[in-house]
Amino acid sequence: MVFSDLSPEDKQTIIEHLEDLRKSLLISIVAIIIAAVFAFYYSEQILSIIMSPLTSLNENLIVTGVTEAFFVKLKLSFLAGFVIAFPVVVWALWRFIKPALYPHERKYVYILFPITIGLFVGGVLFAYFGILKLILNFFIYIAGENLETMFKVDQYVSFVLAFTLPFGIVFELPVVVFFLSKLGIISHEAMARNRKYALLVIVILAAALTPGPDPFSQMMMAIPVYLLYEISIWIARFSRPGEERMRKMEARKKTQEETD
Repeated sequence: MVFSDLSPEDKQTIIEHLEDLRKSLLISIVAIIIAAVFAFYYSEQILSIIMSPLTSLNENLIVTGVTEAFFVKLKLSFLAGFVIAFPVVVWALWRFIKPALYPHERKYVYILFPITIGLFVGGVLFAYFGILKLILNFFIYIAGENLETMFKVDQYVSFVLAFTLPFGIVFELPVVVFFLSKLGIISHEAMARNRKYALLVIVILAAALTPGPDPFSQMMMAIPVYLLYEISIWIARFSRPGEERMRKMEARKKTQEETD
């Protein structure tokens, strides 16, 4: 079906949805830009926070390009601007999707959204405070006494962001498992039975997500993610779909088999 085949009412509904989406995106972009301009004023303090694990090891950053420092602070300002404007972005997104949700679906959003944010923030903080300094210390130790370590500011900032943000993403595993279990797509029995394959996938993902090729940083990501997988098995066990949903799924499967 193409747009010209729709009735005038359907066309009007689609146009209204697109207009709501445009407003939500515009609100989010404006909020991020305003917050980024505010954050740029404090870019020096933000950079000091990013540098903290390195300065604690008595190492400093260097600048080798004319515009390098400016673009690094600009990058950090937009990242901080997104964090500051995140409540506004969430509100804009919520005003767009809320009319399409049933009351019980809204209840899940109210409960799981704070948990999702908490897991993401927890993953980033775990990587920043718990692992990043160990990784930096490892690289400095590998350099040895014959080499003088001099870290470029743009490469260092990119490394820190590329190392910490994936931790926030992979820490969302329990929430993803909860939804998939509620939908009946996965079960705790299947997850427990396929532990060895899950471990292999986790190791591959750790190798892909960590910025360095060294096995040490990959191991530091793979271990907590596998522990989250074990926790997710218990979450899947206690978040199985209800009996009514199971009956509907079985009836739908039976009907599909009869049709085939």
